[in-house]
Amino acid sequence: MTTDPARPFGRVLTAMVTPFAEDGSIDLAGAQELAAHLVDRGAHDGLVVLGTTGEAPTVSDAESRAVLEAVLDAVGDRAVVVAGVGTNDTAHSIDRARDAERLGAHGLLVVTPYYNKPPQAGLLRHFTSVADSTDLPVMLYDIPPRSVVPIEVETLVRAAEHPRIVAVKDAKADLGAVAWTLARTDLAYYSGEDMLNLPLLALGAVGVVSVVGHLVGPRLAELIAAVEAGDLVKAREVNEALLPVYTGIFRTQGVIMVKAALRELGLPAGPVRPPMVDATPEQIAQLRADLASGGVPL
Repeated sequence: MTTDPARPFGRVLTAMVTPFAEDGSIDLAGAQELAAHLVDRGAHDGLVVLGTTGEAPTVSDAESRAVLEAVLDAVGDRAVVVAGVGTNDTAHSIDRARDAERLGAHGLLVVTPYYNKPPQAGLLRHFTSVADSTDLPVMLYDIPPRSVVPIEVETLVRAAEHPRIVAVKDAKADLGAVAWTLARTDLAYYSGEDMLNLPLLALGAVGVVSVVGHLVGPRLAELIAAVEAGDLVKAREVNEALLPVYTGIFRTQGVIMVKAALRELGLPAGPVRPPMVDATPEQIAQLRADLASGGVPL
């Protein structure tokens, strides 16, 4: 497995769900099966485990270690495995980062601390403290709809000075800020909002960390290849065909709908954990229609 410095985590990554058994316990065998399916049949360069779609806030540290170890055992020899380790407590995030390094993760996803609403100086200190704690490359996760606080361009410019802060998963929906950050840093950008995959790639993002990648990984690879080839007509065609998939998965929280889709396809997923709730029959019926329109029959 080799990595391109310009794309430190590859091109197509999925923010993988954490499969649970019907009683709510972790399904480690299911996690391995799903990881192998995505990597071997889904055109994935890598996986992000224990992020938002992995329901990280409801997964204990011990469970997180078990899931990460299981996924690494299943696909770590042929895919980049990025561990979500960010919390709203810097010391806790450092502990999780060190656990991930010890288990063999290839990189770290560090989300903006949520709920606390830290100032930009606090964000910079948090990110650099976690990056200082291991030798692993770090992808920052900029998602103001969940963290409230955006990572401002000046903060990203300063964070990029750290040798191990190499990438950003962007779910900020501020294309101007992305353009300025790309102009002023060498950070590798990954689209973290599926509906904006094409515009972010057109601006210079190098790949995606996707939720719909559970279902359409090869088509996301086709989208990225079209942009890289300068064929925006083809890229628009691929993107437009994917719009019903994006819409169907994000009619409510992505993890709810993508787990419903995976269950319908007979792949490991299981229920969501509270405070999430599983899709209703009516939502599943709408999902079937949406995905069928996008070329993904359930």
